[in-house]
Amino acid sequence: MDNNYGSGGWKKWIWLYVLIAIVLYGGIYYYVKNKNNSAATTPATTQTTTPATTTPDTSSTTTGTVSIVGMAFSPADMTVKAGTTVTWTNNDVVSHTVVESDGQTGPASSTLTPGNTYSFTFNTAGTYHYHCTIHPTMTGTITITQ
Repeated sequence: MDNNYGSGGWKKWIWLYVLIAIVLYGGIYYYVKNKNNSAATTPATTQTTTPATTTPDTSSTTTGTVSIVGMAFSPADMTVKAGTTVTWTNNDVVSHTVVESDGQTGPASSTLTPGNTYSFTFNTAGTYHYHCTIHPTMTGTITITQ
């Protein structure tokens, strides 16, 4: 009986399957790695802002910046003067939101996909707690002074 598997023919098929598996694995690895790198290196915004600090702002700065990265707000706590516009930039690889937690008039973003920004101007002194509705353990606080 003559078949394709006689005289070591089956070894050729095994090598072919191994080669196909390696090529598929390499392609998937390359795709995932480049997808994550492109999200991390995509410019998040064209707006120039100064970094916010976690101590009271004694200058006349009217902008603040919060980065969303690593499933956290950074800085998580910020103190700025009334009239300050705070911009949140999603530098993470997943989507997030920025929503005021205490029922006050505060930030209420839609879903921010990676690379997108959201800004809110705080005009009234007080303490504003906020969170991500997609990931409720992500929280932050903005304290507004006069």
